[in-house]
Amino acid sequence: MKKLLFPIISFVLTFLFLIVSCKKQDKKEAEANKVSLETPFDSTLVKTFFVNHPKLKKYQSDVEKLYRKHQFHYVWYDENGINDFGNLLYDKINNLEEEGVQVDVPYKKQLADIYEDPDNDQKPDIDTELLSSSLYFFYADKVYHGIPANKTTDLGWYLPRKKQSYVSYLDSLLIEPTLINKDEKGVLSQYYLLKDVLQKYRQIEKKGGWKTITIDPSVKSYKLGDSSKTIAQIRQRLFITGDISRDSKSNIYDAALVDGILKYKMRSGNTVNKLILPEHIKDMNISVAQRIKTLTVNMERCRWISNDITKSKELIVINIPAYELTYFNNGKPELRSKVVVGKALNKTVVFSASMRYIAFSPYWNVPTSILKKEILPAIEENENYLAEHNMEWNGNDVRQKPGGDNSLGKVKFLFPNSNNIYLHDTPSKSLFNSEDRAFSHGCIRVAKPKDLANIILKNDPNWTPKKIDEAMNRDTETMYTLKNKIPVYIGYFTSWVDDKGIVHFYEDIYNRDQRLASLIYAK
Repeated sequence: MKKLLFPIISFVLTFLFLIVSCKKQDKKEAEANKVSLETPFDSTLVKTFFVNHPKLKKYQSDVEKLYRKHQFHYVWYDENGINDFGNLLYDKINNLEEEGVQVDVPYKKQLADIYEDPDNDQKPDIDTELLSSSLYFFYADKVYHGIPANKTTDLGWYLPRKKQSYVSYLDSLLIEPTLINKDEKGVLSQYYLLKDVLQKYRQIEKKGGWKTITIDPSVKSYKLGDSSKTIAQIRQRLFITGDISRDSKSNIYDAALVDGILKYKMRSGNTVNKLILPEHIKDMNISVAQRIKTLTVNMERCRWISNDITKSKELIVINIPAYELTYFNNGKPELRSKVVVGKALNKTVVFSASMRYIAFSPYWNVPTSILKKEILPAIEENENYLAEHNMEWNGNDVRQKPGGDNSLGKVKFLFPNSNNIYLHDTPSKSLFNSEDRAFSHGCIRVAKPKDLANIILKNDPNWTPKKIDEAMNRDTETMYTLKNKIPVYIGYFTSWVDDKGIVHFYEDIYNRDQRLASLIYAK
């Protein structure tokens, strides 16, 4: 027995040693990464960068001035890698032609390799940092012929702002941003709508906020007619935020509380039914201070929206955390549709582009990454895999032929972009019934694709609802070029005020709020 136990104990001790060693190594790497952000980089590297990137030499003095102001610290990175401002800049650089600027972007491929490679090392890199800063000034030069005069002091124009206290930042949000027009309709009015809600929530905070609701681990759900002290606490919580008009203080789950629960669920992205689950109570227990932080973060995101998108009569907005698409006509929402967005490992990026084409009964050209990781291994196991899935070789690539089981469904909407993201139908309709709809590889599945096609083409004499339906049910692809391009804005808003003035809070599915909050104000 001793002979048997010795190798087992030896193995366990070795295994535990490896785990502890790995954890120590991970901690060391994390600390090294942290130090690299807190420690200024070598200022001489700026000159070296411009020697290696002569096409950007024009902006050297501006870049040097920027880093002297920031004591030669990184501005495009946080502890998790490239920050939201870096990704915003990349979108702006990629869409210069949408702003009427026809110009070749220097070192664009190098930039794409950095921002589009999912396996890219997220540790701060001086070349990435300086390339981003140089292209920041390049963008300003080409679009505005220099940084706007009123933005030179703090370089707050698309750059992380200088950190300030929490209270000071809240107060600064009450000052109207110069780049947002208060008279704008639709998506650009969000700043002012969120501002009104912010003031309301600050008043709630001054009055003490709301108390934490007790979660009884023995109770799996509450339904109409149930009695509990927790019910009374829920009632008080919903009264404070205006979901119900009167707090009767009753412990019984009655019809009055049902109305409040349905309203709360509707604005929280939950399935709208009468059942109260522990996760709903957990959501209600998010403090008023945290809700205020969410509002401020999303007000900041509103500052990033380009005024140019309102120049078009039509606009399509996809809000990732809400899993929702909205079609605006003259600033008013005319169609809403549930969507499925990219999984956490295949994050749908935030960007804007113009829809130009609709493909009816489309082929699905399998992306190289999916071909290598999923299709080829499946073919090795089953030589009839392609035929069984209505697929075929197309040169060295694989595509799925049009049909009811096509992964893109019966129609797709294309707005050319470097991320190769588009909107499309799907045969997997059941996915839209889930509260968490982050399933896709990166493209966006639309629950109402036929409705979207009809509303886009409603004034086009070439298409009637009948022709659209026929085109969606053929065995050959039909590609149509739209007569008028439609801006598509893919945004990330975890709080949003609808056209009825009701504020919605959504789960921060990609954990971006705290990253942005840490950039714009100190704890």
